[in-house]
Amino acid sequence: MDPPRPEMDADKQEASVIQGNQPMTGHIISTTTGGNNGEPKQTISYMAERVIGTGSFGIVFQAKCLETGETVAIKKVLQDIRYKNRELQLMRLMDHPNVISLKHCFFSTTNKDELFLNLVMEFVPEMVYRVLKHYSNVNQGMPLIYVKLYMYQIFRGLAYVHNVLRVCHRDVKPQNLLVDPLTHQVKLCDFGSAKVLVKGEANISYICSRYYRAPELIFGATEYTTSIDIWSAGCVLAELLLGHPLFPGESAVDQLVQIIKVLGTPTREEIRCMNPNYTEFRFPQIKAHPWHKVFSKRMPLEAIDLASRLLQYSPHLRCSALEACAHPLFDELREPNARLPNGRPFPLLFDFNKQELLGASPALVNKLVPAHARRQCGLDFVQVAGT
Repeated sequence: MDPPRPEMDADKQEASVIQGNQPMTGHIISTTTGGNNGEPKQTISYMAERVIGTGSFGIVFQAKCLETGETVAIKKVLQDIRYKNRELQLMRLMDHPNVISLKHCFFSTTNKDELFLNLVMEFVPEMVYRVLKHYSNVNQGMPLIYVKLYMYQIFRGLAYVHNVLRVCHRDVKPQNLLVDPLTHQVKLCDFGSAKVLVKGEANISYICSRYYRAPELIFGATEYTTSIDIWSAGCVLAELLLGHPLFPGESAVDQLVQIIKVLGTPTREEIRCMNPNYTEFRFPQIKAHPWHKVFSKRMPLEAIDLASRLLQYSPHLRCSALEACAHPLFDELREPNARLPNGRPFPLLFDFNKQELLGASPALVNKLVPAHARRQCGLDFVQVAGT
């Protein structure tokens, strides 16, 4: 079953009328909140400052709250009144340091009577995609400490989304990973494709951006699992290490060709694991390209090992997000005196709550929360380790 779906007007937020459907710089959007249980009504106004993202979904723009001076990101999506917005329902459940948070939402209309849902979210100034682009433009690799720091937080965010909310993101890619350039805290964003996956229920296979699309999706699987996000995260890891996409397919078929060039031709058993209904197996027999040759000689063995554990044809052989967090590649982050290159502390990395660690083995818990961080975590470790 899907998670509970609170009604979108639960906050009694009034729609504001906006002329046209493109927020222009300096355009002011006002909405009213409160009015429940005797609360006073309050007007909140946002001034649109600049567009920071566009897509088939609508538009994302940076705005400033005129009452508080706070900068926010507002995602404006054309709303079909016949359907509840799945992204809104899921975002209302999110509460994690490595997942973008929803502040509130409101409806707006245009002079053409189109109804828009506006999701007001915390503003994070940079994308992992643009950070990667910066290093590529100056012909440098991303410093390994940032690769470790970013990937660890991506896996921690995915572990929360997968294990606590039972949600699959279905579009993990560098453009959907935000980073604060001062603190280097990373957050998963854009849950427009996300869904609670229910065993036995079919899902669309044409999902996820091409370079990051798991092979079972290319094979047309409809009963996939959250391991499609793990494959995507593996592609992101490889891209951060290489400075360019690992599997840059020009079409769905070419995407599979790019994967086969590295992983080799999948066996019949691997194809069965990806999609038991797929029978059109006609591929030339290509041997796997050794992982140590995919990456440079200077690449740490731990990085190559993690990539190989994530990028497996068989979905059940890919490690989980929580297991990935415990991988030796991230041991440097767990050192008691580990710091950013500028000497500042890392963002909080080990403040797990009990929900996040539920079902984890005692050995995994002890690995995930180093001894020096256990007071920070505030967990009763004897109790958690015994779950």
